[in-house]
Amino acid sequence: MPVFDPALVDAAQRSAAWPFEEARKLVARIAKSGKQEVIFETGYGPSGLPHIGTFGEVARTSMVRHAFEVLTDGTIPTRLIAFSDDMDGLRKVPDNVPNKALLAANLGKPLTEVPDPFGTHDSFGRHNNARLRAFLDQFGFDYEFKSSTDSYRAGEFDATLLKMLARYDAVMKIMLPTLREERAATYSPFLPIHPVTRIVMQVPIDARDVEAGTITWTDPATGERFVTPVTGGEVKLQWKPDWAMRWVALGVDYEMAGKDLIDSVKVSSQIARALDGTPPEGFNYELFLDEQGQKISKSKGNGLTIEQWLEYGPQESLALYMFQRPREAKKLHFDVIPRAVDEYLQFLGGYERQDWKNRLGNPVWHLHHGEPPQPEVIAAGEGDNVSRAQITFGLLMNLVAVANSEDKSVLWGFLQRYAPGISPQTHPRLDALVGYAIAYFRDFVKPAKNYRIADEVERDAFAKLNAALAELPPDATAEMVQDAALDIARKIPRYQHENTKEAPVQRIGVSGEWWKAIYQVLFGEDRGPRFGSFAAIYGLANTRALIAKALSGALVEEHAAFVDGRKG
Repeated sequence: MPVFDPALVDAAQRSAAWPFEEARKLVARIAKSGKQEVIFETGYGPSGLPHIGTFGEVARTSMVRHAFEVLTDGTIPTRLIAFSDDMDGLRKVPDNVPNKALLAANLGKPLTEVPDPFGTHDSFGRHNNARLRAFLDQFGFDYEFKSSTDSYRAGEFDATLLKMLARYDAVMKIMLPTLREERAATYSPFLPIHPVTRIVMQVPIDARDVEAGTITWTDPATGERFVTPVTGGEVKLQWKPDWAMRWVALGVDYEMAGKDLIDSVKVSSQIARALDGTPPEGFNYELFLDEQGQKISKSKGNGLTIEQWLEYGPQESLALYMFQRPREAKKLHFDVIPRAVDEYLQFLGGYERQDWKNRLGNPVWHLHHGEPPQPEVIAAGEGDNVSRAQITFGLLMNLVAVANSEDKSVLWGFLQRYAPGISPQTHPRLDALVGYAIAYFRDFVKPAKNYRIADEVERDAFAKLNAALAELPPDATAEMVQDAALDIARKIPRYQHENTKEAPVQRIGVSGEWWKAIYQVLFGEDRGPRFGSFAAIYGLANTRALIAKALSGALVEEHAAFVDGRKG
């Protein structure tokens, strides 16, 4: 029996969405190899906490995994391994941890042998692994966790490690041209764990015994020589050989990586081939930029954390941001959140009306693994005048502004007046959106507002708009309000679209300058929500009072007082 709708599977074969393009590479790979299972992998360095890049890599890989499952109609099992390189030596003490002296005393040791400064686990590595798993579980990812320490010690890598020892010269031939002369002189892909100090040793290898599976090396501090097996967790590999070894030992078929790792992927792929393996499929995604266009760096702290994003927008908006144009460098800063939220709502609202071809190009299909939720629509009006729409993030922020309140119940009062019967219980996602809008408005929008006084033409236009709103019924729909505003602008030369000025009044187009004037004078911004939708929800009487307040200069005065108060 087919797992998926045959029409869906058929459309998937031709979909141009990037997860399907990636998944088709895997279909071809499996057809060639004959494997009965596909392994996806994402890697994590547990010297620090999971971050927004971790989310992006796992989310994108999960999208490709689901696309593959649809292309193959669920006939080929898949697994996603979240791999923690927790056997890596601690190189430096992170800034954001307690008990720094405790970590400083254990520099160089495997992360799973460094004491936990938080006191919750038996090592720093295990602590961060637990944070990673909690992080992934928070977002509902389907994955299998693997610890480098556990895999090395359990012998899961032994066969591949012995093969690397046997192919030592071939691996060195690949690695040495990539190193500076000084490092090349002492480089070895094998890093023995010192049996006494437990330090991960960066030392040259004196001798190799392929038959015995051992390496001989000298402690530079004491001159003592040691013979160490390469199996059983007694050594770990340098990271590029380690990456290749892992691909081969675990049979990894797909792993993506950042653009900054393009050369590393090439080197590790060469090593994997030297070990008789086939490098995984994948692609290199672009890196995130800060608001100045500089590459985001964890050490600089110039980026946006996942906690910060989720304070101002839902998880789906972040997933959408990760889905869109992964091969393009994108700014990751607070000002991208409102657009991501409203674009998500727009895509969700359009999904049900689309055929399979367009659904598979719609990001929400990928974000929700083929099962996007119904949009939370609010209905207002009666009979032929019923209008149904999602409430946008931009509209909510303007509602927060004019309501002059950070109380969710006040905002819900406006929403319920417009659409009786809705509540935080019937529309929980809208309720969350109200909270996000309040937080974002408070921290970013309100301080940046720039109200201005209307000029004479605008004063006359707003007075006429006020009068037109007074003539509408109190329960006027958003379309009725929008049409009234358009009718006012059509009669004012400044706001007539240049190409239609000679047309009959009812056919004259309205330029964007009319809406810009409304946004600047009433909201202190250059752009905003659809005016008709805003006024219908805020209420015509309230909107008329807002116009009067703007014409009196009170909006400008109040905001100036707010700005002065912040300075004080």
